[in-house]
Amino acid sequence: MTETKSGRTIWKRNLASPLWAFLRIESGSAGILVAAIVAALFWANIDLGSYEAVWRTQLSLRLGHLELSRDLQTWINSGLMTLFFLVVGLEARREFDLGDLRDRRRFVLPSVAGLIGMLIPVLIFLGINHGGPGAHGWGVAMSTDTALALGLLALLGRGVPDRVRIFLLTVFVVDDVIALIVIALVYSEDIRVLPIVVAVVAFAVMLAIHAGGVRRGWAYVPVAVVMWGALLVSGVDPVVTGLAIGLTAFAYSPGRSDLEKVTGLFRSFREQPTPTLARTASIGLANTLSPNDRLQRIYHPWSSYVIVPLFGLANAGISIDRPFLAQAFASPVTWGVLLGYVVGKPLAVIGTSAGLTWLSHGRIRPAVGWAGVLGSGTIAGVSFTVSLLVASLAFTGDQLAEAKVGVLSAAIVSSALTWVAFRVTNTFPQDKRVRALFGDMTELIDLTPAVDEKQDHVRGPAGASVTLVQYGDFQCPYCGKAEPVVRQLLGDADLRFVWRHLPLSDVHPQARLAAEGAEAAAAQGKFWQMHDLLLDHQGELDITALIKYADDLGLDQRRFHDDLTNQAHAARIDSDIDSADNSGVSGTPTFFINGHRHYGAYDITALTAAIRMARARARLGHDAPPIRHWTRSVDTTARPSARRSGPCS
Repeated sequence: MTETKSGRTIWKRNLASPLWAFLRIESGSAGILVAAIVAALFWANIDLGSYEAVWRTQLSLRLGHLELSRDLQTWINSGLMTLFFLVVGLEARREFDLGDLRDRRRFVLPSVAGLIGMLIPVLIFLGINHGGPGAHGWGVAMSTDTALALGLLALLGRGVPDRVRIFLLTVFVVDDVIALIVIALVYSEDIRVLPIVVAVVAFAVMLAIHAGGVRRGWAYVPVAVVMWGALLVSGVDPVVTGLAIGLTAFAYSPGRSDLEKVTGLFRSFREQPTPTLARTASIGLANTLSPNDRLQRIYHPWSSYVIVPLFGLANAGISIDRPFLAQAFASPVTWGVLLGYVVGKPLAVIGTSAGLTWLSHGRIRPAVGWAGVLGSGTIAGVSFTVSLLVASLAFTGDQLAEAKVGVLSAAIVSSALTWVAFRVTNTFPQDKRVRALFGDMTELIDLTPAVDEKQDHVRGPAGASVTLVQYGDFQCPYCGKAEPVVRQLLGDADLRFVWRHLPLSDVHPQARLAAEGAEAAAAQGKFWQMHDLLLDHQGELDITALIKYADDLGLDQRRFHDDLTNQAHAARIDSDIDSADNSGVSGTPTFFINGHRHYGAYDITALTAAIRMARARARLGHDAPPIRHWTRSVDTTARPSARRSGPCS
């Protein structure tokens, strides 16, 4: 990885929409998980016997003389939860390959905060339970439930920017990984060496298959099953299998050249629709996605919406009455878990962030402001999945029930503290609120290279605090639908707009010619007028139509025609295409706001909100528009309209 002196990290494949899909799935599944927890509590308090009987039901798999028999709860905790930890490993790898952790220096604070965020709660638990029978259950107090915490943060912190959620996710990806290692090393019993060797060999075979370029999922399944089964009989919790596989799955965004090859495959199928070509085109399309992305798309929804809620239903049930609550809240196990999370987690996150910032003289600091750190620290006290998994391994009987009370109580108290923290923050004036949530850390710039007035086409007022860059294709219908939104935004007196060419010639055969026509018009001082005409007449972009538009604009037609036939401006267009590749752009329209890629919808509401936030940060001096010295005046024309649509690629 290369980082320039300006702080721009140059990278070919950027953080794409899967992260935002991840956050949405986590937020949406939180409600289902909460419902499952409530259902388990109701069920256990109505008929505890039937609740326990269901989850103790034996389920056996038999192949000849080989038999594997476990109760239903174990199949969920050690079987289905393997897929949950697979998703954890996938997201950890995605953060390293595509997220903020691609700049390895930014891994320092999350890793230290994750470690200390586990250590302090454990020390609090051990301090309360020192010398007692519950001391061996210290692992219950170590791990935040990232999925539930993200979901509750979305509910409790309305208006909290996604950057805070990403900070939380980044810190506690480390938390989840370390927690699973602790489970494997500390809470595994009767370790058998030979099955562990078999599991290691199976994992090596899996890596060899991957190194051989095999992308078919079925080729990995038997090896993964052998690895899981070997760990199960070894005494090590087999959920380690999921984490190991997830961490080895590379993440990257589809490259433009790969997408162009797929277009060729589909064109061949269109010309000769045979089963063989259909299969080839389908495989080629699937292969443009990274292994990480393919696995996430398959398993993440199942993990969040089915497996984790089912785990909650199978593990959260405890019979609650006044005598039991009195016993639980007199137990050091309950208080160790409760205080470990409610006090230890915020103390660790806030203390680590402040300490590293001070020790490094600001070179290492959190990616959010103090309110974002505080809210992340308090919501980190929400635990469930890993905590109950450890509790089921460490405790039985009353101690298990007391640990569950501590976990559930910590989630309630931590949620309330988070709501208060963001409620108070929202009462601040806008500038103070933005600083409190975002802090003053410079974000990684996604746009490469920065806007250059001498090279780029710019319209809008001089001195604007926000620069909106669009990579576009004049024949792309989605660019046509986005154009009214852009024109409406240009009515903003503090916004500057830049157009960069990305003609997708494999799907839009006239896009390249139209881009050259726009550049030929630019050579005569009429780029923006031609730009508007081309987007208004996307169905008429052949050379005859372009010459007519040149005539309508009063251009020198002979010069215009010669520029087109000689491809006089091909290098200019190729420069924009190279910048798109360097910025990780493969489809149109793609927008950057002050150098940061905009994800999600590009209707007037979404873009206006993103621009408003960028302006607030720019006014605080956190993000200056990534643009070089201005030397000439720019076009400020704009026409209103708005529409929502999706991208070409």
